[in-house]
Parts: sequence; structure tokens; C-alpha cells
Amino acid sequence: MIAEVPHIRLGVDIGGTFTDIVLRRADGTTAVRKVSSTTADYAQAIVSGLGELLAAEGLAAGAIGEIVHGTTVATNAILEGNGARTGLLTTKGFRDILEIRRLRYPQLYNLDWEKPVPLVRRRLRLEVDERMDHRGQVVRPLDMASAEASLDEAVVRGAESLAICFLHSYANPAHEQQVAELVRRKYPGLYLSVSSDILPQIKEYERTSTAVANAYIMPLIDRYLASLAGELATIGVETPILVMQSNGGVMSAEAARRQPVHIVESGPAAGAIAAAALARTCGYGNLIALDMGGTTAKASIVEGGELSRAPEYEVGSGISIGSRLNRGAGYLLGVPAIDIAEVGAGGGSIIWLDRAGAPQVGPQSAGAVPGPLCYDTGGSEPTLTDANLLLGYLNPRYLAGGALKLNYRRARDIFQRKVAEKLGLTTEEAAYGAHRIGSASMTRAVRAVSIERGRDPRDFALLAFGGSGPLHAAEVARTLDICRVIVPPAPGLFSAYGLLSADIEYHFLRTYLRRTADLTYGELESVWCEMARRAGETMAGDGFPDVEMRQFADLRYAGQSFELTVPADGRKIGELEEAFSQEHERTYGHRALNDPVELVNLRLVVQALPSRAAQPAHAVIAAAGASGEAVRPAYFGAPYGTLPTPVLGRRDLGCGQRRGPLIIEEYDATAVVPPGCVACLDEHCNILIEVGDRGE
Repeated sequence: MIAEVPHIRLGVDIGGTFTDIVLRRADGTTAVRKVSSTTADYAQAIVSGLGELLAAEGLAAGAIGEIVHGTTVATNAILEGNGARTGLLTTKGFRDILEIRRLRYPQLYNLDWEKPVPLVRRRLRLEVDERMDHRGQVVRPLDMASAEASLDEAVVRGAESLAICFLHSYANPAHEQQVAELVRRKYPGLYLSVSSDILPQIKEYERTSTAVANAYIMPLIDRYLASLAGELATIGVETPILVMQSNGGVMSAEAARRQPVHIVESGPAAGAIAAAALARTCGYGNLIALDMGGTTAKASIVEGGELSRAPEYEVGSGISIGSRLNRGAGYLLGVPAIDIAEVGAGGGSIIWLDRAGAPQVGPQSAGAVPGPLCYDTGGSEPTLTDANLLLGYLNPRYLAGGALKLNYRRARDIFQRKVAEKLGLTTEEAAYGAHRIGSASMTRAVRAVSIERGRDPRDFALLAFGGSGPLHAAEVARTLDICRVIVPPAPGLFSAYGLLSADIEYHFLRTYLRRTADLTYGELESVWCEMARRAGETMAGDGFPDVEMRQFADLRYAGQSFELTVPADGRKIGELEEAFSQEHERTYGHRALNDPVELVNLRLVVQALPSRAAQPAHAVIAAAGASGEAVRPAYFGAPYGTLPTPVLGRRDLGCGQRRGPLIIEEYDATAVVPPGCVACLDEHCNILIEVGDRGE
């Protein structure tokens, strides 16, 4: 029986600066709340913001039927190095695989580059005497005495979480499972991640790194989700919590506590899901989504209404990407994720001068605490938000509909002293330079998901959202010769809307390394059936008995090191080969005629029914925004200088075209239409900006 979608649902998205809450009723109407994130305990902002929202709407806490949550807690734990003290049990001789990695050097000419410190210290990486071969045959039997001794040593040395990763366990997990049973029996309070459960996939380093990352963040996520549920209960909200995954689906909180590695890119994924839903709803087939918040800028790509996904990605590499071409600088996670490029450029990014006296923006961020100078909450360093304020782009008195008062004079005085005077520029010139530098950083992310994937950005429109995205979108578009910018309704809350349009979706994988010439359709079908059976059992165990399944396959030419993923539903062997060759040609510009093709992995994407994808990503808040047009001076660089610029709300823009410069202020974000650009509203209340030349 298919369960009904709850009447009132909440989308809760935590960012580095703000926490966004969207409440959607069954009729599609929404109510929103934007509050400052409480970085010491993120649950506090959620509970206080939700309490205010329920009171304002006159709703009882019991009316909430479901909460969908996007969070950066897991990401921050890895980036900041504050995860659990983790131990690793591995096959004898493979203790240093986290150090050796893939021997990739991402910065070829940088002699000062150092690879990231492993998430498990060497003294907590312990060996077990056992070995399987690549076919799953036992080469050396498991020595349980060795396993127990290493386990005891890990506990004595302070491990609170443990990863188990043995050689070739994807082919035969028996040894891993036997040691896992020992751990559960002897140390039931120890957090445990078993690689054959987390990632039953060929490639030893990738599997080890993923299992270790899961163990590293598991205690933190377990405590966080338990605390969140407890704090919500104090205001009477006792309802299921679903958590956004990196792959764009949502999973139960219990599943997230077991395998938190799937939610590392939880926050950025929500915005990408909203972008895909808008593309389908509004008929904009090809979009590049640019999500700029207070700490980072994220870019993803939508083609034909569908998102691009990567089978693995890196975290903490300066620019977080799923690229096959630039790896080795971060922590590799071998789990599916929406193909998102992320750079440290957000509204809170600090503006500073390097040793040569050149201005830089980020990646350090003032975040929510202490925040930009203009927030007057203790911040002492100029930020990109301060620069945009001094340029006249932001309201000089307040943000978030008056909830956040701004100190314009303080921001100007400190920015002038720390940046403008040292550069020998006026305050406006220095601020505009910072604005352009910040935009250039965002351009890196857009290039990473388009040009570096063989896509021409000129064939796409740029969808700009997040609290700061619409401020910089036109500049980014001009740099890449993109002709159109789209700013959706409620852009600053867009990711929270995306949470409410995401499907409950789990991903399953099995390595099945075969030459396609040696495969039969019957053999392949039997493997799919076995995967479907296990997937169905897992979904039913988490409370989702009615599901829909889609098949995908990872293939490569024989001799290659990396695979491409193609849809496999109902396809015969020859059809899979042709689909792979077409994708290879689109991605790399050529196909290898007559070269043998290898099947590497089979993937199963399972969605719970009913699907939420048909629900719009944005709501009946579409025309929100202050009415009444005003004018304030804004600086747009050479040759324009400072211009009297109309300031209006979204509904005041109307359907007719308005030439820039314009500033469009809303509760949750501000959009800038520079000189040389033209703006109007489409029938879905999206702002369309036709981008012209800068005029320099």
C-alpha cells in the first residue's frame, strides 16, 4: 500500500551563515523563515526558527507530517578535522593505503603542496592476517587471533569508531563480516563501518577511503540527528526526519546514521534538485545552476531536465569536484553524488591582501559567527557582503525583511582602512574589484561542471540562487558568454524548496567485472534480479515497501582506469556498448572503434513511491517582495561609475522589459541587473536577465 504524502511538510536547509525553513501545505502554499545559523549547535537555529514560524502561521506542532533536512554537518566535520578518533583494520601489508592513495599529484608545479592528513592516524591503522584474491577465493585464511589482537589494540589506543576494509572484500565479504561480528560481540558500543556494506566495489583505496570517512563522521552524525529529534520534541514536533543525500535523493534519519557518508554533500544537493525541478516545470531544458550562499559557491548542470551525477567525488580539495581529470587534493568518497563543483566564495568570504599586496577573496569565511562587518556581531575582517553593501547593491539598513540590521558606517570605515587605502583606491573601486574577484572564483565552479565536462556554457542559461548568487550572476554570465540569467522565486530559500521536491532514493552497487563480449543477457539479468531483491529488503526495512527501480552500468574500454555510467534499463549487451561509446565520445571527444568494452559495476537506483519529483521546486510565494520603487546610488565600475539605480520588488518588475541598472530586493535575496542588461518576468515569476556586454 502506498502511503500518502503528509499534508504539511518542512524543508530545513542549514548553511554556513543562515538556516532556511520552508513550510508547505497540501494546497502548495508556503510560509518561510530565515534565521542565522547557530554553528555551536545547529539544532538551536532550527528549533527557534520553526517555533517562530509555527506561531506566525497559527499552526500546532502536531500538524507537521514530515521534515526533510539538508545539512553541512558531515562536510564541516571532514573539512575541519573534528570527526571521531577512528581506527582501521585492514589486510596485512595494506596499512598505509591511506598514505599512498592513488599517487595523483593535483598541483604539478607546486613544490609546497602537501597531501591531506589521513583521517586515521598510523598508530590506529592495524593489520589482520588474511587475504582474498580478486575472484573472492581465499588465499590466506582469516586468523581470528590476529583480528582480535588488532581490535583490542585499536580500542586501547582510543578509537571510538572503527572501519574494516580487507583486500578484495567486494568479491567475497566473508572475512570482513566475521571480524564485524567479533567487534559487535566484544565492543557493542564501538561505532562500526564495514567496507563491503558501505561500498562493495573494486578499487582498494577508494573503498578504504570511503569506509574510513563513514566511520570518521558516524558518531557525530548519530549524535546530531538524535539531538535534533530530541530538541524538536521539546516544542512538540515528533515526526519522521528525512535527510538529503549527496546523490539528490533523501533517506531516513536511521539510514543516515548508519551510512552518513551518503550525506556529506547534503546541503549543495538540495539546490541542484530544485534546479532540475524548475527546468522541468518551466521548460528550461539546459541550465547551469549557481548556488552562492554565505560560505561557498556551488555549480551543477541540468541537461534536458536531468542532473549530471558523478560516481565519486573529493571533499576538501580547495574546489570540491567529481572530476576524473583533477584528483588527489582531497578525501575521496566513492559514493554517487550530483556532479557539483564547490569553491570557497560566498557572501562571508574574507577579503585580504596576499604577500604581494594583491587582493584575494576567500576561501576563509566569516560565516555566521562572527559574520561580516556590517552585521555588527563581532566580525573584524571585510567580506564580500561588505563589498556589495558599499557598492550600493544591498540595502544599507537591513536584510531578511528587517530581521537583520546592518551597520553601514562600520563596514565602510574598516573596509577603507584595511583594503582600499592599502590598494591606493577609492572605497568603491576596491569594493568593485573584490566583487569581480569573487565572481571570478564562482566562474571556476561553473567551468568545472561545463567546459571541463565537454559542455559549452553558451548552450545553457545560468540559474542563480542562494542569498548571494543573484548579486554576482550577471558578472559570471558575461565572463563565460552566457546570454541569459534566470533568478527563481525566493532565490535565497531555493535549496530548502528543493528538499521538498526530492524523492526518497537509495543507491545500490555491485562490482561485476567482465568483458562485454563474454557476457550473456541471461547472466546479467540474474545479477540484476539478485540486486533488486536485496534492495527491496533494505527499502522495506526502512519503511518504504513500494519502490521503483532504475538500472545503470559503469563501463570502460579495456585497459582504461576510469569508467562512464550509462542507463541500462532493458538494454541488451550490444546496446550497452553503443550507449557507452556515445557517452565516451561526448565526454572525451572520441570513441575507440573495435576496442573491447568492459563492464565494471552495476548500479541500482531505487525510489520510494509516491514520487515527489512532480511537485514544483518553488511555491506560491512567487510574487513576494517589497512593492514600490525607490532609487539609490550604485557603483558599476568603468565606464559607468556611480549611477542612480531603481530599487524594486519582483512584482514591480512586471512582464515588460526593464533596462539595467536595476536592483531587485526580496525578503531572502537581492538581484543586480547591471548596465547593458535587460530584465523581465516570465510566466512562472522567474526573473529573466538578458546579458549584454560590460561596455568597458
